[in-house]
Amino acid sequence: MAEEIIKIENLAYAYQTGTHALAHIDMTVREGEKIAVMGSNGAGKSTFFLNLNGVLQPDEGTIAYRGKVIGKKDLNELRKNVGFVFQDADSQMIASDVQGEISFGPMNLKLPREEVKKRVDEAIEYMNLNEYRNRPPHYLSGGEKKRVSIADIIAMKSEVVLFDEPTAALDPLSAEMLEEVLAKMSAEGKTLLISTHDVDFAYRWAERIVVFCGGKIIADGTPLEIFQNEAVLEQAHLKKPAMFTVYETLVEKGLVEDGSYPRVPEELKGVLK
Repeated sequence: MAEEIIKIENLAYAYQTGTHALAHIDMTVREGEKIAVMGSNGAGKSTFFLNLNGVLQPDEGTIAYRGKVIGKKDLNELRKNVGFVFQDADSQMIASDVQGEISFGPMNLKLPREEVKKRVDEAIEYMNLNEYRNRPPHYLSGGEKKRVSIADIIAMKSEVVLFDEPTAALDPLSAEMLEEVLAKMSAEGKTLLISTHDVDFAYRWAERIVVFCGGKIIADGTPLEIFQNEAVLEQAHLKKPAMFTVYETLVEKGLVEDGSYPRVPEELKGVLK
């Protein structure tokens, strides 16, 4: 079993309005996991990520990173190792050009100038942003901005990366590019947590799905376990993925044998042979 990287115990958080966004969350994240975090709007997903990244600090409970419980003095260490790609890329952009934007994080780490330049060049190459290096990020398209925001985190060399609704407002080509980047990051051993409403994406991409409802975790399991659980789907206002439904229909009509549950079209073609 992979090594434990983050351990959350009894995590609770309430906003100043009195809204209790998280209610005593317990969860363990292991190295290299691909986790989809799901639930309806207001379920607590984004607040959970903001606590996990150190932007917010819990009212109760603890977050331990590699066995060390994070206190106020450790927040910068947590933010360095747990990167956060926001849903709205504009909220993450502060520099006048792409190169300056990507260099902001490494500079804040007080790294030597040559190391900052090296990291920026690597991140620009990784995300294929060379032609945009000197452009103002706010004039880029939605997909291009998303690439810059991911490059920001790559330059930080974070071990864990949190994505809040990364496919929202992306055209199909940009969404495909994003999945290719996620596959590359996963192959390099990054631990990835993605908040998403896209059940089709979660089903084909994730190894584990954690479902939030009312600030609590109501289910935690494999994609197959989650999408076979009608009660959880109803409580969290989730639907079954299209591939899942197609396969169950084929089984019901006796066209294929039950058991394999393909997650992508290529696997479905294999079942139909």
